[in-house]
Amino acid sequence: MTPVAFHVLPVHRAHAAPIAEGLAVPIYDVQVHRFPDAEVRLTLSGASTTALLYLPLDQPNDKLVLLLLACDALRRSGTQRIVLVAPYLCYMRQDIAFHPLEAVSQSAVGRLLSGLVDRVVTVDAHLHRTKHLGAVFPGIEADNLSAMPALAAALSQTPLDPATLVVGPDEESEPWVAALASPLNLTHAVGHKERLGDHNVDIRFDEAALIAGRPVLLVDDIVASGGTMQTCARRLKTLGATRIDVVITHALFPAALLDDFHQAGIRSVRSTTSVPHITNAISLSPVLIDALRREFSANG
Repeated sequence: MTPVAFHVLPVHRAHAAPIAEGLAVPIYDVQVHRFPDAEVRLTLSGASTTALLYLPLDQPNDKLVLLLLACDALRRSGTQRIVLVAPYLCYMRQDIAFHPLEAVSQSAVGRLLSGLVDRVVTVDAHLHRTKHLGAVFPGIEADNLSAMPALAAALSQTPLDPATLVVGPDEESEPWVAALASPLNLTHAVGHKERLGDHNVDIRFDEAALIAGRPVLLVDDIVASGGTMQTCARRLKTLGATRIDVVITHALFPAALLDDFHQAGIRSVRSTTSVPHITNAISLSPVLIDALRREFSANG
């Protein structure tokens, strides 16, 4: 049995392969057969003592079942330690019940995953009131990595206008917007967001004079419906931003929305490889390799 190996659905092999290569460990496909009634049969193509299971949890309702079956197959094959490498982690938004008898998805999914794997490795988990990812996963290890070093490294490869203003859409974005702006020697600012509904927000900027006449790099951790991004871009254009480029950790929006983004004044959109998307341009491999090295070194 191989000491450490990557296990991955074929659809994610392109993103997982550079990480496996960086760690010098083999990569095994996880084969899935779908029956007419939508049930699935899952089969491994190799066994390992420590399994690095690469599975971004976008489209989560289907993938959580695949994760359950994959963990069962791995344990049956003799795997002693399972590390879930989920660059995007689902169901982290709701950390309290807003209405009576409402489920709290963060704690429910946290308990589920804690019973399946020994460690969770993710990037920029979408946490609100929960301060640390470890609180979501009782009894196991949990790593919430930052995509900002990967974004900064990628952005530094091309000349940036020194007048560029790095902007986050709301107060929650302040820590990671600052973490991106600092190594690039750029100024940053954040907006104030009021959510009016699932697809309707209002955003204002207190430092309007800081925006006029400057190019803007708009940064967000997750874009799903695109409403926040479009509202923010329109407000920035109204305040005099000369151009707007966007970088995103998790691009979950349909590709058709790119036309709407352009109409809102956005020139370009780049995302990390946390989930497969047409805007993927920034690899998370270096960040994930650094976090996973101790799994490899611990096994010789």
